[in-house]
Amino acid sequence: MAVPVPDLDELREISQRWSLGLHDDELSVYQALIAGALGSYEYVDAMYDGSKPEAPDRSSYRPDDADNELGAWYVRCDLQDIDSGPLSGKTFAIKDNVAVAGVPMMNGSRIVEGYVPTIDATVVSRILAAGGRILGKSACEDLCFSGASHTCATGPIRNPWDTSRTSGGSSGGSGALVAAGEVDMAIAGDQGGSIRMPSAFCGNVGLKPTFGLVPYTGAYPIEWTIDHLGPIARNMDDLATFLTAIAGPDGNDPRQPHAPSGINYSDGMDDGIDGLKIGVVAEGFGWEGLSDPVSDALVEAAAGRLADAGAAVESVSVPEHRDALHVWNVIATDGAMWQMIRGNGYGMNYRGRFDPEQIEHTHRGWRAHAELTSKTLKFVLLCAEHTFSHTGGGAYARASNVRPKINAAVDAALADYDVLCYPTLPFPATKIPSSDAPIDEYVARALEMIPNTAVSNVTGNPDLTIPVAAGGGMPVGMSIVGRRWDERTLIRVGRAYEKLVGGFALSPMAKERLDG
Repeated sequence: MAVPVPDLDELREISQRWSLGLHDDELSVYQALIAGALGSYEYVDAMYDGSKPEAPDRSSYRPDDADNELGAWYVRCDLQDIDSGPLSGKTFAIKDNVAVAGVPMMNGSRIVEGYVPTIDATVVSRILAAGGRILGKSACEDLCFSGASHTCATGPIRNPWDTSRTSGGSSGGSGALVAAGEVDMAIAGDQGGSIRMPSAFCGNVGLKPTFGLVPYTGAYPIEWTIDHLGPIARNMDDLATFLTAIAGPDGNDPRQPHAPSGINYSDGMDDGIDGLKIGVVAEGFGWEGLSDPVSDALVEAAAGRLADAGAAVESVSVPEHRDALHVWNVIATDGAMWQMIRGNGYGMNYRGRFDPEQIEHTHRGWRAHAELTSKTLKFVLLCAEHTFSHTGGGAYARASNVRPKINAAVDAALADYDVLCYPTLPFPATKIPSSDAPIDEYVARALEMIPNTAVSNVTGNPDLTIPVAAGGGMPVGMSIVGRRWDERTLIRVGRAYEKLVGGFALSPMAKERLDG
């Protein structure tokens, strides 16, 4: 994309915006200097164009409403490179913020609509290399900034347990498709709970891995320090196999210097939990004005049942658990504005792999379609622009500086306990608000469920949600949080509970599809 030499009117506007006090004769000199500097931009463009990949020829299509009952598919495709490997025989959906080369990507937003990536995200390459079959891109929320499923530009995504209710966000399509039995597993993304929220609302198992364990390369970011990719599945066996296939450094994500590789997360999953210490975090229950007492009681009872498998289960207080939401609010709001909105997804100051075409497509999209973004994104933009105008980024810096206090508190609790447990969400899935709902209701439904899930995005600890109740009512999830890089212990605990209850319940849609 050639950058033109600026005219004097443009330079005059820049000078006035930044109060540089430059006169036209001075601006003319700067204009000539800039013209010379732009030669490097042209040179780099030529270097990049010489190695730029071409998108593969892969067919895809938008499904009809009749074939997309939950609104959970964005596009359908059918990709499989090999028919052997640990994921052979399994089907997958890929959240639509993750690049599948040659297949359209929208990220739930009119801003990105029309973009077609040229390179597969690392997790996509790893699924295909392990024999998995990808059946399409799952719909997600508008630029992924919602914990419910009503902000997606293509329409609401519906819960297979009750289609009048949210499937959760922002990976609502991934959660719904797995829970409905349309695919075996799905890739999801998580910045404030977006793997765990749709998993809990839809009755799946979902894992937000340790920060950096699964490469984010090729996924549309929100904020580099809280971005995660991870698996959603219906059972612990599939989840462990899936994590094994996608985990480990790829050489392109600089957040992975300490990430282990070559671990089989299925090993030891049936070893039981006899002797493990489980701390039930008191501050995860009883959020005023939010927590559903029935859900709290179900999770407390589920944690207690782990004692039947030999674990020691105790209540523990971690006051900083309640602080984490406020830290996350600042980092996610100001950080997303700086990177995802001003930075057109990627921002700068990062040594990982970028997608220049996606950045420029997003830049054009903001100019052409900003008014079509969700009310939630408009709230984030207005709030962050206001705070940045007053603090210049100081608020984000303060949040980053107090972040280690949250980490230290969680680490201290995990020094005494092998895992920590609490409700994944304060309440079961709520009704999907109407498209013309008042702004305050629309935004509340999008963000109100995150007080427990946000904690592990602040700290980077692995966080597994498992369903602990379903059948007569809507699913309820319990979070199991562990030490960084200790996903295997979480999987052991999740597996132990799965065996205690005789397997996790299926949604009516999944029962009909899988039994048929």
